Amino acid sequence: MVVKIHNNTFDLHKSGAIFWQEQSMLLIADVHLGKVAHFRKHGAAIPAHVAHENLERLTNTVDEFRPKNICFLGDLFHSKLNTEWEDFASWTQYTNAQIILVNGNHDVIPKYLFKDLGVQIEDELIIDSFLLTHHPTKRDAFFNFCGHIHPGVRMQGLGRQTMKFACFFKTKNQLIFPAFGNFTGKYILEPTKDDEIFVLVDGEVVSVS
Repeated sequence: MVVKIHNNTFDLHKSGAIFWQEQSMLLIADVHLGKVAHFRKHGAAIPAHVAHENLERLTNTVDEFRPKNICFLGDLFHSKLNTEWEDFASWTQYTNAQIILVNGNHDVIPKYLFKDLGVQIEDELIIDSFLLTHHPTKRDAFFNFCGHIHPGVRMQGLGRQTMKFACFFKTKNQLIFPAFGNFTGKYILEPTKDDEIFVLVDGEVVSVS
C-alpha cells in the first residue's frame, strides 16, 4: 500500500513498517525487543523462539527495502538488559544502514550502549515538514509519525462476529504506527469519517477507510 504525504511517497508494509522512498528510510515503531525474555524471567510460559521472530521479521523487511537509514520510533527495547540485547547487538552488525532511535518510554537502557553499537539517539527527529516522535505529538506545520499507542480497530462481520486488527491509523496531520513487536497488545481506536485506516491482515495492508 503506497500513500502520498506532503509530496513524499511512503510504502506501508505488511510487517507494520513504512519505507520512506525519498529518504531511503525504514520507519518502525514499538519493536519491544527483550519483552519475551523479561516475561520468561518472571515465570510466563512463553516459547523462547518467539523472541527471535521479531529480529527475523526485521531482517526480512530490511532485506526487502535495503534502506540507507532505519529509524525506530521508540520502545525498541522493552526492559533493562537481558539475553535479547546480545541478539540485537549482533543484528546491528548485519545491516549497513544508519540506525536511529527516537527515545520511547520503555527505552531505559543506557544511551552509551546504543552509541557503542553506532546507533544514533534522538528525543525527536525533524526531516523537512515531518516530525518523528514516539508519543503522538501535534505541532503546527508538521506531519507527525509516531507509535506508542499500538493502534487497532474492531471490524464486524455479517454474522455480528468481531475481530481486532492492528492498523496504521492516519489523520490529517498524523500517522500512528502499529506495534512491530509480535508480543504486544492493541489499543482499539474509533476512527472518524475523515481518518484513514490501513489494517494488517493475512500478510497484506488493506484500506478499510
